[in-house]
Amino acid sequence: MILIVKFFAATFGFFGIIFGAFGAHRLKRVLPPEVLHSFETGVKYQLIHAVVLLFLGFHFEFIDFTERMIASSMIIGVILFSFSIYALCYAKAKKINLKFLGPVTPVGGLFLMSGWGLLLYYFIVQ
Repeated sequence: MILIVKFFAATFGFFGIIFGAFGAHRLKRVLPPEVLHSFETGVKYQLIHAVVLLFLGFHFEFIDFTERMIASSMIIGVILFSFSIYALCYAKAKKINLKFLGPVTPVGGLFLMSGWGLLLYYFIVQ
């Protein structure tokens, strides 16, 4: 599990930089400011959670169920939250209808909140 968490941390960090540059240089020309702002929010959340997962990967052993759930919630949350935002913004730029992805974003947010809530719980009971 440690290697999986570190893998996702590095992958999220790597692609967060790529997507951030893509948004700043390419999408800036084709998206309205409010849509670009949503894209930037996805990048910001992805990069923040990349750092958090990296920290967890070096400090947790993932033997405890709660430790595994914290990391899993954050990984699933980033995938659902950030990547649904990217898809929706890209669809807007290409004039493709992917509105069915709209409900995915808040579900991803719930996973992210669950991860943070579990981390808080973990720190309280330790």
